[in-house]
Amino acid sequence: MAWTGKTTVSRRLVLGAAGTAALGALAACDDDPPKATDRVGVPPLDPQDWASVRTQFALDPAVAHFDAFVFASPPATVRAAIDNHRTQLDRDPLTYLHANEVARDAQITQEAARYLGAHGELYLTDSTTMGLGLLYGGLTLAPGDEVLTTEHDFYSTHESLRLRAARDGVTVRRVRLYQDPAAAGVDEMVGALIAGVTPKTRIVAVTWVHSSTGVRLPIREIATALGEVNRNRSPREKALLCVDGVHGFGAVDAGPTQLGCDFLVSGGHKWLFGPRGTGLVWGTEAAWQRFQPIIPPFDNASIGAWLGFGPGPAGGVPPSPGGYHAFEHRWALREAFAFHHALGRDRVAARTAQLADQLKAGLAEISGVRLVTPLSPRVSAGLVCCEIAGTAPDAAVKALRERGIAASATPYNPSYLRLGTSIVTSVEEVDRAVAAVRALS
Repeated sequence: MAWTGKTTVSRRLVLGAAGTAALGALAACDDDPPKATDRVGVPPLDPQDWASVRTQFALDPAVAHFDAFVFASPPATVRAAIDNHRTQLDRDPLTYLHANEVARDAQITQEAARYLGAHGELYLTDSTTMGLGLLYGGLTLAPGDEVLTTEHDFYSTHESLRLRAARDGVTVRRVRLYQDPAAAGVDEMVGALIAGVTPKTRIVAVTWVHSSTGVRLPIREIATALGEVNRNRSPREKALLCVDGVHGFGAVDAGPTQLGCDFLVSGGHKWLFGPRGTGLVWGTEAAWQRFQPIIPPFDNASIGAWLGFGPGPAGGVPPSPGGYHAFEHRWALREAFAFHHALGRDRVAARTAQLADQLKAGLAEISGVRLVTPLSPRVSAGLVCCEIAGTAPDAAVKALRERGIAASATPYNPSYLRLGTSIVTSVEEVDRAVAAVRALS
């Protein structure tokens, strides 16, 4: 499988004897797995047993965690990796950093390649919001160009685009894809979005799964329709399909190849259950040609050129933001991808959908409850939103918590009660959640 991992960077040019050390001659990293003592009390993982999967998490067993996707608690292997890296960094920071940075980043891209299953270039960030800000701040736009987004996108997309418009004077337009989220359909959404594309549209910014309603966009169908629009456009005039994928990434069995997008942005600390403070931006090689970095990278070629040792990186400055990061968390992304690979992306998606279907079916039968998320798994994923007559979402969240059900309220106007089914929830907990909502209604 072809894969270009663009995360190989080094600080030896900055922090060591610049120009005298061979750029690729870093010491091999200590690849020993975390010691068994880092996982005291955690039984071995049986990937085929969902109860065994649940035991890998340190989540309070007395609570049904339907909010786990918001800010994930990672599994034991990820926690152990974080602890191991933190211990080594605390003991001898610079030595451990220099001996591991290049190799660890390469390991992350290898695991990401297995998970994403797509040819392209991937860069690491600290969150989805950082990735969206970098992407929409760096894509090349000329006066008169337009960006098309939707009324349903989250603050991070809307605000990143507003800031870009304020800076450069580009036009940002929004379209509504559906009137009733519970009845949203593929043809309706694709038609509404494509109808909003004009000859001046250069970026189409959408979200894979709407955290406001639980609606999942038909990204593949959108990509196909947009491809027809782009058919006779020059490379610079093509409308790039950019996807905030955070609520599909780790929950839906699809990668960039299946989606057909030009860019995919996600965080690692939601449905992937990876380390906190991690994320990525994936893009096709052609799409990256229309990007100009806005934060200096820390790659060897760029720093070497600054020091006068070379011409700079071939193909332009890499988009990856430089600086020091929380490396104990970033490097543990490898174990997060490996964990999901062991479970199987298809099995995780099927489990998520099975539990979501069970939850939606149960909620739909309760008098006084209006289901907001579509029943069809074709246009939904793991997020399930609803309204309880006479009960505000925040009040419902509080009341459910008193019954041992952890839920959330959508940070939108209007706001809904939101529950997320995932690999840390069970069939029995779904039944408990339905019973608790019934009691509130």
